[in-house]
Amino acid sequence: MRFEHGGSSSTQGAASVPVRPRVAARRARSLKAAVTIALLHICLATGTARAQVVSPTPSVPGAPIDNPLGIPDIRKLLPSATSGEGVSATLQILVLLTVLTLVPSILVMTTAFPRIMIVLALLRQAVGTPQLPPGQVLLGLSLFVTILVMTPTWQKIYAQAAIPYFDSQMGQAAAFEIAGSHMKDFMYRQIDRAGNHEDIYLFLEYTQDREISREEPVDPQAVPLTVMVPAFMLSELKTAFIMGFRVYLPFLVIDMVIATILLSMGMMMLPPVLISLPFKLLLFVLADGWHLVVETLLFSFV
Repeated sequence: MRFEHGGSSSTQGAASVPVRPRVAARRARSLKAAVTIALLHICLATGTARAQVVSPTPSVPGAPIDNPLGIPDIRKLLPSATSGEGVSATLQILVLLTVLTLVPSILVMTTAFPRIMIVLALLRQAVGTPQLPPGQVLLGLSLFVTILVMTPTWQKIYAQAAIPYFDSQMGQAAAFEIAGSHMKDFMYRQIDRAGNHEDIYLFLEYTQDREISREEPVDPQAVPLTVMVPAFMLSELKTAFIMGFRVYLPFLVIDMVIATILLSMGMMMLPPVLISLPFKLLLFVLADGWHLVVETLLFSFV
């Protein structure tokens, strides 16, 4: 083995000596450690340089914001939550987002939506086309008919509760009380129109833990929402199924007539639904069935 130092050379041994296994393993570990340390130094240097390049500049009022994705900047719309106004705006947004998450439940429980959706779904089953119209079509029609029916009530709530509350002219409790009063008026009108007062007495008896006479008058404003809402839902379910039965009856008669004719002709293996479906569709179109059903639904809430 030859060692060079300061330009001089020396030879140890006449022949080359083979390297021992332990020495070879030690040299391999040393070389691997040196390469690892070098790579770490390179990575650290590259990361520091990249951080210096992409590090955000201090925010300067009026300076352009680096926003390549075009994400809306709401800092100009909302005040900073370091003052009373900022905290109030933040709380209002929190309340609004919470209400938006509960909108589907509120829509189903306190509006005309359940009755309309159930009647249209039963109509689709009665015609014999369980997949037509699609569910999205029935849902959209029910939603817009519900908006049309509920618009007078929502306008009262908006004018008497929402606007004064957002203008800081009314407290949250007062606004909620006014909104609940209008919703209870609507729900009680539907219960009274259907004659389902027993539903109110049922939940009142459970709430007050006493038996209530059916001759005792009910003040809608004195009934809490925890009683009025389930009573309204029970009433709507009963009304919707009664209307669905009336819609179902003509189509049931057609099915029975077609089945009787096929049986008398000895065609027992032929499904009656296959023959009755065109006749039901023809009858429904000639009678302008969709117009009649939607008209009946609309005037059932007046």
